[in-house]
Amino acid sequence: MRILMLGNSFTFTNDLPALLAERTGAEVVGHTRGGARLSEQLNPETKMGAKTLDALTKEHWDYVVLQEMSNAPLKTKERFLESVSRLCEKARLCGATPVLYATWAYQPQSEKLAESGFSYEEMSRGLALAYGEAAEKNQALLAPVGDAFFQENQKTNLYALDGFHPNLAGSLLAADVLAKTILEDAAK
Repeated sequence: MRILMLGNSFTFTNDLPALLAERTGAEVVGHTRGGARLSEQLNPETKMGAKTLDALTKEHWDYVVLQEMSNAPLKTKERFLESVSRLCEKARLCGATPVLYATWAYQPQSEKLAESGFSYEEMSRGLALAYGEAAEKNQALLAPVGDAFFQENQKTNLYALDGFHPNLAGSLLAADVLAKTILEDAAK
């Protein structure tokens, strides 16, 4: 099995591709850059976009995981939905099933959350709804990592010191949710 992960620091922190590879037995490749948006993955004028478009046209992938910049599904929803639609189409053309890696709200009481203008519940719910809508519109798999963060954050600290990136426990939780989503689909 081959998995391509398109994202940013929420994907490369703690080497999530390696954690996912351990759980699935797949070859996992990450195309990431800190702060990257999915629209960059579609832009042939950027180094990452050119690399991603080349990989999606010249290689076979079983799954393509899409992870948007942390608050973009809320702040620029239409751009997010358009990018997901285009990337899902390209993923299917190379034989892959698209998977949306639904991310989490910033840590409660963090400076980053205060700056966002959302409460923890509003951001969590908004991200879940935006990713759910994108998955439904594109018949893509949904890996509800943000929902798992919301549930587990009451018991375990999942955040790095900055209040928005995952610590190792957060990345392990993300890997578990992604692996479960992919492996359940692969077993069908």
